[in-house]
Amino acid sequence: MPGGWFSRLSTAHSAGAPTPRPPFTLGDFTIDEYKPIKVIVIGAGFCGILAGIRLPQKIPNIDLTIYEKSAGIGGTWQNNNYPGLACDVPAHSYQFSFEQKKDWTTFYPSGPEVRQHLQDVVDKYKLMRYIRLRHEVVHAQYDAPAGKWRVRIRRPAATGGAPEGEQQPEGYEEVEDIADVLITAVGALSRWTWPDIPGLHDFQGALHHSAGFEPQPARWEDTVETWADKNVAVIGVGSSAIQIVPALQKRVMKLVHYVRGKTWLAAPFGTGLIRNLIGRDPADDGNFCIVPRGSRELDADNFTPEEIERFKNEPGFFENFRLTLENQFNSTFSWTMRGSPLQLQFQADCRKLMQEKLAKKPWIADKLMPDFPVSCRRLTPGPGYLEALCEDNVEFVSSSIKRVTKNGIETVDGQYHNVDVIVCATGYDTSFQLPFKIIGRDGVDINERWRPHPVSYLSVALDGFPNMFMALGPNSALASGTLLPLMESQVGYAVQAVAKLQRDRLKSMEVKPEAVKDFDEYLEAYFPKTVFTEKCRSWYKMGKEEGRVVGLWPGSTLQGMKALANPRWEDYKYELEDRVQNRFYFLGDGQTYNEKTLTGDSE
Repeated sequence: MPGGWFSRLSTAHSAGAPTPRPPFTLGDFTIDEYKPIKVIVIGAGFCGILAGIRLPQKIPNIDLTIYEKSAGIGGTWQNNNYPGLACDVPAHSYQFSFEQKKDWTTFYPSGPEVRQHLQDVVDKYKLMRYIRLRHEVVHAQYDAPAGKWRVRIRRPAATGGAPEGEQQPEGYEEVEDIADVLITAVGALSRWTWPDIPGLHDFQGALHHSAGFEPQPARWEDTVETWADKNVAVIGVGSSAIQIVPALQKRVMKLVHYVRGKTWLAAPFGTGLIRNLIGRDPADDGNFCIVPRGSRELDADNFTPEEIERFKNEPGFFENFRLTLENQFNSTFSWTMRGSPLQLQFQADCRKLMQEKLAKKPWIADKLMPDFPVSCRRLTPGPGYLEALCEDNVEFVSSSIKRVTKNGIETVDGQYHNVDVIVCATGYDTSFQLPFKIIGRDGVDINERWRPHPVSYLSVALDGFPNMFMALGPNSALASGTLLPLMESQVGYAVQAVAKLQRDRLKSMEVKPEAVKDFDEYLEAYFPKTVFTEKCRSWYKMGKEEGRVVGLWPGSTLQGMKALANPRWEDYKYELEDRVQNRFYFLGDGQTYNEKTLTGDSE
């Protein structure tokens, strides 16, 4: 239909005449007497929390539920507890644009500090009234005749068992909820898998995965305290391993680091700039971000009590610090372009840094430094990692692992190390296959639709899945700039869509297939210009060395924010409510609510 509207008028006719259109009747409501609308959000990480704030602020008469499978809020910050867990983005920029946490204790905050900040935000906005913890979405299906999403949720059973006739894990039950709108906020990296290493599960020592590390009793330090006389193996060289190695090095007798791939290590972000901004002596040896993470009182990247007081109380100090950091982040986009001067300079700087830091064991630099450009795979500053590799109790092994025995690890070159503990820091499932079913129109499973790779419209929508919007969907992350502002834009887009559905009294809105194809074409034209399509194994490319880039937004943070700020509603097709056949039904009875009730401001 012209204009993107579905027709529910019959095409049958008698003697060549179209079926007559029934008389139109005005609605018995005012234009701003908003109909009730039910929204379900999946996930209570950053995006789910943000949706919990913005939806009630912007959408009147909303019924909102946020389902979270874990026992606490925070997403990745709730589910990760590995040794050395910390944010690798400066703390003051790792918060919502409308929040101003000024008392961060350190430049790169620990996992528990980030998690507590998110809990403070949840408490501030009273979001637990919307959040259901330990409620795992297992199935969602669009009911086209009704224009509703039917969602099944697994939760602890109130009676201690599943309903009769249903096969559920002991102590759990499944319930159904129904919504007008479904918003997914689960992120791409939420499922982890063990590496495929022969004999791994025959190991008789302690076996851990970084993403499944469960400290006993509460903190990772408590668990690692018992490893002082142990030989520990760490497998992997991704972002988690780069934090785990320096955290363990001073706490274990011997650390054997198995590294199959290569990676760049960057200089800690803006060390000189940060010292200048907070007024530290540039010549002071207490530099930011240059020592291994250990006891917090020994970390040189901690803020002093006096500095924290300045952030909290000195007019403009916090704002200038944060703005300067974000300006620096948003000035790095050109390093993602192949052969750009900034990319070449950055590569030279990283090479120089790694050679200097590894001067005690120069052979490690030869094994670790890659041939591909900086940022082809995710870049991390890794405070203390290179320094830890040079310590006497650390052995760097670059040969591939042949097998794991009951007591150790053998590599293909014949080396064998007895170890007491193995930590697999080998990452997540990067297949972009959701851990639950989402079924759209005509029975289409989103996981089937996303084979061999995921597609989307501007990372936030997908044809065939009406009234569904995504935050942190395919092609939504960033390799330069800061991600949180783009996450705010993705959630903001979903909020605007919910507002349109409610305001225009629509049954459904669904992005057009041709709009999805056009965005796909843009992706295919954009990424070959970048370093991300160089040959390197990265989660950006679903864990492959070569192939389509599915993890990253095709542009900068600021460009992405502008792209999502003003939705192209013409890229959607719409269904009116079943009993209505006039698109201006939403105008109602011709008045506003205040006029109808004689309430509101008199001026």
